[in-house]
Parts: sequence; C-alpha cells; structure tokens
Amino acid sequence: MTADTEGAVLVFNAGSSSLKYQLVKPDTGHVIADGIAERIGEKGSSITHAQNGESVTEELPLPDHLAAVRRAEQFFADNGIDLTRAGLAAVGHRVVHGGRSFHEPTLVDDWVMSEIKRIATLAPLHNPANLVGIEAARELLPDVPAVAVFDTAFFHGLPPAAATYAIDRELAAEYAIRRYGFHGTSHEYVSAQAAGFLGRDLADLDQIVLHLGNGASASAIAGGRPIDTSMGMTPLEGLVMGTRSGDIDPGLVLHLHRVAALGVDEIDDLLNHRSGLRGLCGENDFRSISGLIDAGDENARRAYDVYIHRLRHYIGAYAFELGKVDAITFTAGVGENSPRVRADALDRLQHFGIVVDPERNAATSREARRISADDSAVEVLVVPTNEELAIARQSAELVAAL
Repeated sequence: MTADTEGAVLVFNAGSSSLKYQLVKPDTGHVIADGIAERIGEKGSSITHAQNGESVTEELPLPDHLAAVRRAEQFFADNGIDLTRAGLAAVGHRVVHGGRSFHEPTLVDDWVMSEIKRIATLAPLHNPANLVGIEAARELLPDVPAVAVFDTAFFHGLPPAAATYAIDRELAAEYAIRRYGFHGTSHEYVSAQAAGFLGRDLADLDQIVLHLGNGASASAIAGGRPIDTSMGMTPLEGLVMGTRSGDIDPGLVLHLHRVAALGVDEIDDLLNHRSGLRGLCGENDFRSISGLIDAGDENARRAYDVYIHRLRHYIGAYAFELGKVDAITFTAGVGENSPRVRADALDRLQHFGIVVDPERNAATSREARRISADDSAVEVLVVPTNEELAIARQSAELVAAL
C-alpha cells in the first residue's frame, strides 16, 4: 500500500466529452495527482496527467469514459500508485442535478444510479455524462465507496419565494419544476473560504458570490445560507455565459418555433451552445474577446457590455435582497483571472460603499486576496474555487460517518 495515498479521495468530474480527475488528501488539500481527458469519443482525443511536479499529454483514441478512466489508472500505476491498493477513502463524483431526490452527498448504489438516470431529463447535457463517469469508476474500483456530490444540493433550501416559478402549481409539482440552482459546491466552498479569509464567522456574513467561468452563476448568501441564485431549473437561466443565453423572454422560444420553424432540439442547441458570448461575437474565451475589443471589434464590445450589464443587474438585485452586503467575491476562471471584468462589474458603485483598488485588482495571484480599497465599506475579494477538494471532503466525511 502506498503510504501517501492512505485516506485520499479520487474525484471525478465527467462532462459529455471530457473527464477531469484529481487524487487529493481531504484533510490537507494536498493534490497527489490530477488530469483531464478531452474529446472523448471524438477524433483527436487526448489525456493530460500531472504528478510529482511533471505533466505529460498523450494523444490516443478514447472511445468512451471507461477508456479514459482506464488510461488514468495506468498513468497512476506508471507513477507508482496502484489505485486498487492505495487505501482510498472514497471516489467522489460531481453530479450536476440532484432533482428532488438528492440534496446531500450520497453513497452510490444501484438505486441511486437509476435515480440519477431518471433525473437526467432535468439536465440532459450533464447527468448522463456524470453517470457514465460513475459507471466507469465503479467497474474499475468496485471495492471503494463511490459518493455522488450534487451541484444543486447547496441551494435545496432556497426560500419558497426564490425557488418557485409562477406557473400552474399542480403542473410544477407533477414535473418537479422549481428553481434548483447550480455550481452549489463552488458557492458553498467559496463563501466559507471568504469568511475564513476575513476572519469572520460565516453565520454573521452576508455576501454575494460570483462564479464566473464558461458557465456563470451568482448567489446571495446570508449567514452561510443561500437566499437566491441566478441559475434555475436548469443551468441555462441567469447570467450571460460563454455559450448559454442566460435570461431571456420565454416568449422568444415560442416565437422561434412559430416564425423560424425551429424544433425543440434546435432551440435547445441554440440557447445552450450557440448563444451567450459566442452567439454575440463568435468567441467565448475572454482573452480573445478582450483582444477583439482592443482592436475595435463592435460585436465583441457589444457582447462584453451585455455580459457586464447582466452581471451588474444581479449584483444590484442581491444587494437589495440581502439588505446589507459585507463581501462580494469573484471566483472561477473569469472571476479569478479577469481584472477587466471585476473592475467593470463594480464600476461607479462608490456611493454604495463598493470601491475597487486598481493596483490590487490588477495583481495576479493564485491565493485568496482582497481587491477592495481600504476605504471600501464592502469587502471585494477574489477567492479561487476548488470544487474537487470540496467534493473530496464531503465524500470522506460521509464515508467516515457510515
């Protein structure tokens, strides 16, 4: 048995054509190894594995997620770790949608697998891929407890006024239609980290967390409990995202069907894959968009302005819902790495006690940091998210309690 892996958790985050993995010690947060398999089931598939300070990328056919898991297992073996004898505490899996069935970390068995499959109608782009990842890992590591951690769990207890859609209540009840919220693992982790950074009791802190990546969401968290969030029954609602539209008039869907003769699947593809920043300017990478803006591209400028407008809209709404704001925290790829977005999102809010320090905002760091000015009444932070560590800790805690 490899000593440094005793009690570690192997975390899998499966996408439709990708598989991220990380072997981490939940108590210390030490990452023993991590990697990502990309373009699974497509031409040009590859896998990158990082361990012992070295990273290697290999292009090879990966016909399915099981092949990706097996190649990852071989990478571990090549570097001296036999996962089947490594003393793993658990295998933790990110599952996007828990529906009404799951709102806490759950030990995976056949019934849980069937429920995740049933709930896939609420997240057809995500849950099937998550399920495939769980199946692949269970096949290779059948003796290690598998734990599902759900993106929707943190928002399960939203106040009814925030969770309820104003449609026929009986229809909503029959088809599980409500606001579920997503990125919950990240929002929960980051809000707790922000409180720790500030030396404040989480229960006494009212904060807005902005998870800005290719997928983006905002949350209002009062005393550690979410009172509102931007994503809804699916991850499509809310902020403008890389390829997703975010909030739109529901009548737009009917209009596209009636006038443009688009079917349900075509509209689904349009709003999830060909909208957002990509739909507006052809790019969904903020580095590319910033370059286009600087070069005078009007479409890129319009896309960026729409993105910031929607972001400020939610910040303002949540500030009023909370009544007071102690902290605004940026996280995820864009939130952690784009000073431009952070500055523009909070521009001209000095009268509301929100002042960003330009030098602090421009500084780069992988650590949690304050970017607000000394005279800012509201703390503005950048806190790196770590969903894998959060999943590992929740998985280990559940298994330890059995």
